[in-house]
Amino acid sequence: MKKLESTLTNMVLVLTGVAIIMGGILAYVNHLTEGPINEQKAKALADGIKSVMCVSDIQVAKTDTVRQNDAKGKEMTYIIYQTQDAQGKNLGAAVESTTGGFGGNLKVLVGFDPEGKILGYTLLEHAETPGLGAKADKWFQKGEKGDIIGKSPSEPLTVSKDGGKVDAITASTITSRAFLLAVNNAYNAYKNTPATDAQTGATNQVKNE
Repeated sequence: MKKLESTLTNMVLVLTGVAIIMGGILAYVNHLTEGPINEQKAKALADGIKSVMCVSDIQVAKTDTVRQNDAKGKEMTYIIYQTQDAQGKNLGAAVESTTGGFGGNLKVLVGFDPEGKILGYTLLEHAETPGLGAKADKWFQKGEKGDIIGKSPSEPLTVSKDGGKVDAITASTITSRAFLLAVNNAYNAYKNTPATDAQTGATNQVKNE
């Protein structure tokens, strides 16, 4: 076989061919993994909704995407999962809310009962300092120092340093403020969204695993 001459044109052709082949391989691998990744995300979300609503037998009757300005006038996006039990009774909603923390975005999923009291929460995403701001996943849970479970953000929840009644995470006031802002914003988005009609059928079920 004749050796390919080492010219600029040939090198460009070879590199282009390699890039096309690698691009095809990556696209194929992405296609193979896309389904399982989406399934894993859906399961994680379903488990999160059960956790923050404190109910295992639950179904999402309606999903709303709401855009509204936060207290600082910045437009934010909230995803609201209106929930029902097997008999169609309104259980409240789980709300995704994102704010800027100390290290980056802090995304929470907060469960509210029909009256707006907090049932539970979980952190979906954060970039806070390990051992400090990262403690938010436990600090505000029931029985902990910053316990917010059972409280209503009808009056915004704030840390004691700002005149509020919630103890901030030790040495992580910025993260604590960001977390409570995310909860307050989630509440406002929930209360400004019409509740699901219990007579309409559920469109997206969260089943027991």
